[in-house]
Amino acid sequence: MREALRSTAARGARAVAGLLQRNGRRIMLLFLGVLLPLWIFAELADEVHQLERFVFDDPLLWGAHAWAGPRMDRFFAAVSTAGYEGVVAIDVAVVLAIVLTKRWREATFAAVAFVGSALLNLGSKQFFQRDRPTLWESILTEDTFSFPSGHAMGSMTLAMTAILLAWHTRWRWPVLVPMVAFVLLVGFSRVYLGVHYPSDILGGWMAATVWVVGTYLALFHRVLHPWRADALVAQR
Repeated sequence: MREALRSTAARGARAVAGLLQRNGRRIMLLFLGVLLPLWIFAELADEVHQLERFVFDDPLLWGAHAWAGPRMDRFFAAVSTAGYEGVVAIDVAVVLAIVLTKRWREATFAAVAFVGSALLNLGSKQFFQRDRPTLWESILTEDTFSFPSGHAMGSMTLAMTAILLAWHTRWRWPVLVPMVAFVLLVGFSRVYLGVHYPSDILGGWMAATVWVVGTYLALFHRVLHPWRADALVAQR
């Protein structure tokens, strides 16, 4: 009896080890790209819904405002514009470029990621209806709600989509580095301009990450290699 139990346990352990070996990257991506950011977003959203204040919001806002000056105003206003109008233009260009290569799975992933993120942001803003910061008079006028930041969501959605598409290609680092820098610049610009709380930026980043990675896992559920997925599935 004991021998049979040990044999069964050993087979079970081997099966679990094989499962983790085959799906380790998928599980890690699920945890880091969906579960962890979803938990962070839920914590932020609960506090916003309860009209609670975050202890780090005002100090970070004033810290960013300490950089204020005419040149910095112009620079971060331009970054903020690029974080919305520029991102929308790039989103459209990315989808069209992939469509022209007839990579339908990748084009669908990019389109769903971009459009879904925008709709999610609009719906979230209407649900939470958080007012904008009013610590000082901003050089930009915003008349929409604050949480989560649309600029943060849009830039992170573009970055995550580009990074996931490029991850298994030689373009991984040439895409990753500038995308990370762009996301950070856009997020900081919104805080510098005083039109978003840092918690709005963090919430936007987390929501975008959950949406893009979730979409990626759904569309590439058999393999995690864009550009080769269709060929590999066809061989099965």
